[in-house]
Amino acid sequence: MKKIFLISIFAFILLKVSAQDVSQWITASENQSSTNSWMCFRKDFNVSVLPSKVTTRIAADSKYWLWINGEMIIFEGGIKRGPNPIDTYYDEIDIARYLKIGQNSVSILLWYFGKEGFSHNSSGKAALYFNCKGDNGFNLTSNHSWKARIHPAYYTPSQPFPNFRLSESNIGFDARADIKNWADENYKGVSNWPFVKVLGTEGVAPWNKLHHRIIPMWKDYGLRNYEKTELKTGILVDTLVCWLPYNAQITPYMKVESETGDRIVIMTDNYKGGGSYNIRAEYITAKGIQAYESLGWMNGHQVWYILPKSTKVIEVKYRETAYNTKISGIFNCNDMFFNNLWTKACRTLMVTMRDTYMDCPDRERSQWWGDEVNESGEAFYALDLQSSLLMKKGMYELIGWQKKDGSLYSPIPSSNWDKELPEQMLAAIGQYGFWNYYMNTGDKKPIEDLYEGVLRYLNVWNINADGTIKYREAAWNWGDWGTNIDKKGLYNAWYYLALKGAKNMADLLHKETDVLEIERKMLHLKNAFNTNFWNGKAYRHPDYKEDTDDRLQALAVVSGLADKDKYPAIFDVLKTQEYASPYMEKYVSEALFLMGYGKYGLERMKKRFAEMVNDTYYTTLYEGWGKGRNGFGGGSTNHAWSGGGVTILAQYVCGVAPVEPGFMTFSVLPQPAGLKHAKLIMTSVKGNIEVEFTDIKNFFTLNIKSPENTHVIAGVPKQGVTKILCNDKLVWSKGKYSHFNIFEALPDSSMYIKFKLPKGVWKIIAVK
Repeated sequence: MKKIFLISIFAFILLKVSAQDVSQWITASENQSSTNSWMCFRKDFNVSVLPSKVTTRIAADSKYWLWINGEMIIFEGGIKRGPNPIDTYYDEIDIARYLKIGQNSVSILLWYFGKEGFSHNSSGKAALYFNCKGDNGFNLTSNHSWKARIHPAYYTPSQPFPNFRLSESNIGFDARADIKNWADENYKGVSNWPFVKVLGTEGVAPWNKLHHRIIPMWKDYGLRNYEKTELKTGILVDTLVCWLPYNAQITPYMKVESETGDRIVIMTDNYKGGGSYNIRAEYITAKGIQAYESLGWMNGHQVWYILPKSTKVIEVKYRETAYNTKISGIFNCNDMFFNNLWTKACRTLMVTMRDTYMDCPDRERSQWWGDEVNESGEAFYALDLQSSLLMKKGMYELIGWQKKDGSLYSPIPSSNWDKELPEQMLAAIGQYGFWNYYMNTGDKKPIEDLYEGVLRYLNVWNINADGTIKYREAAWNWGDWGTNIDKKGLYNAWYYLALKGAKNMADLLHKETDVLEIERKMLHLKNAFNTNFWNGKAYRHPDYKEDTDDRLQALAVVSGLADKDKYPAIFDVLKTQEYASPYMEKYVSEALFLMGYGKYGLERMKKRFAEMVNDTYYTTLYEGWGKGRNGFGGGSTNHAWSGGGVTILAQYVCGVAPVEPGFMTFSVLPQPAGLKHAKLIMTSVKGNIEVEFTDIKNFFTLNIKSPENTHVIAGVPKQGVTKILCNDKLVWSKGKYSHFNIFEALPDSSMYIKFKLPKGVWKIIAVK
């Protein structure tokens, strides 16, 4: 009997030790998983031997803030939930350098959204998962020994609430109920907190499998002073207007002196950006001097603190946090309009990146894939290499959310939207989406993993008896904002672009049977498209009765459906028809350059984007061609789908594009298009690429600086050239080449005299 008793005690001890070693999903014991809940978690522990490395995995529904020994380590951890409809993301960091010998503390504030949204898939339960594994035997896991409580100061302000697309709520904080200094390392009040409620180990529903966060942690720029402030007095309240340097993702901070119970409202000038209510904050004061930072990010050009007259403002600041990338691409030319377009497009891009690429950071924060295709294309030229990870994450999510019938939809992750937008889905998986990611990064793994999902979606589509693509009656047959949209014609062009991307993927993966089948489909579709839609002057679907659509002409060109003999007629259409939104205008511009009408391409760009580029208030580009009622879909003033000019200026005006995956070989084939000078510096996966040209009466000069392990297909515009010098050596004269030790001669095209150059610094002078 004694032996049995000892065995039982030993087994109990083993189970207890095992439970300590295994991380659990935990929550506050009084948690009811209410919408907009805030919870404080705390674990005090002793360290006898310092580890050199501590790999820490943290997962949450929905967001968290982490302190170690009272020091803020992570400001807003976690990304919106949803690698697929059931699983959850986790963060991974190394916390070794924050630990010390003796007593240590981990404090975590968790924000549970608890409501549906266009960019977040709620699990339905507020919870935290924390797992530390280090050397020297260090082990720290979330389990029953942690303490937690609901933070009593947070509340949900009354209506108006953020619109239904946003998973975030407005944040209210009543300082009279604050838990003072609860994250400090010497805080003693935790002894009175209840222990957590344990919900299950890793893999348990509703969080299920944990997926590593692909994207970096946010960049925290720290608290900063506003550019300027102005107090506007009112009858009952005053408004302190604070200017930001540009449209940014910020959290507002203030230090005030007040009587108890004063209510302060904080919002930005984008509170109704895009036509719908977005995010605001409220604060109810305690008596005396107090400081507060509202942790839910908002965006705009101004921050407004609406204050009772009895409240004295001591200081106000803001904290910018953002997707951790930087604007590394530089473009400048002799026309300030295009320099300003580049600058505004880059700023718009930065403010529409976070958990996902977004259409806009105010109204929706949603991963619409038509927007993402344009945005990712811009990012390869404008931003550093970390930006590509956001596209990679989106690619995996798109296929991860694929329905059983093979259909795709966006925005995802989502708990309240599942409607397919056929054109955007075709754009995503096609030449400008998945394949463009591979060409710019050389990252083959996503293509290997996602190819079968691409094929499943292509096979959802049916063919008409005449060989064209059958109009797919989806939940939302959106073609573009605006009027005169030849949707049925556009479906065919987008499908052809998707086939083109899939064919390249199949070729990369050595799927010869698939390659042959896709090539057959492309050939048949091209013949059917031209037979049924071309009327001698333009492309039109037979069922389409409105004014000729410039979008369809553009897609016919960029996809390769239109042959060169149709270019003059298409050009005539694009000179008169202007129905494309800023989103689709990118393809119009590209078509004009591909056809050799780049000069008009820049003229049209300058004409159509004039209002938003010349706007002296907004640092970002609009969703439509105007603001508010003159815009589309509510008139958002920060929509990165409008930044396609970045791609045009870099890829066509400066002529830089990958020829082989990952820029092993890239082209520099500039089209000055009336500009006398332009310079581009961009970050490729091989290193920085620098290109500069000058186009004057008697000379065209092209300077190229290429990185290691690359080759450049360089070309100078052919018209009027009599001789070419490369690094001061005569290499071409009246059709004859010399000095083949410098370059490899390539066949001239109708537009260029071309060379293949090894890596290095090159100065090419074409004499006219």
